[in-house]
Amino acid sequence: MKLRITPLNFATTFFMVAAVYIWINGAAIAGRPIETWSGTIGWIFMLFAAVVFFMDLMFRNFFAELKKLWIIELCVIALIAVMFFMVR
Repeated sequence: MKLRITPLNFATTFFMVAAVYIWINGAAIAGRPIETWSGTIGWIFMLFAAVVFFMDLMFRNFFAELKKLWIIELCVIALIAVMFFMVR
């Protein structure tokens, strides 16, 4: 099996690192720690990591060429970021 690095691999890694960081150091919003929600927020980031990992596997099955895979995944990440900032 070939090891292919893709943008969604980086996103999955980011979500997993963020979850572990929150579990270790706790979550804080505006400087105030949130002791009771740190575990929940960590699990939500792990759920995000699982969803992004599944999306990466689906895209790998649909697009065999690595260049097209990178373009499609970067477009998906950009689309999600735009939707996030529009809702926010």
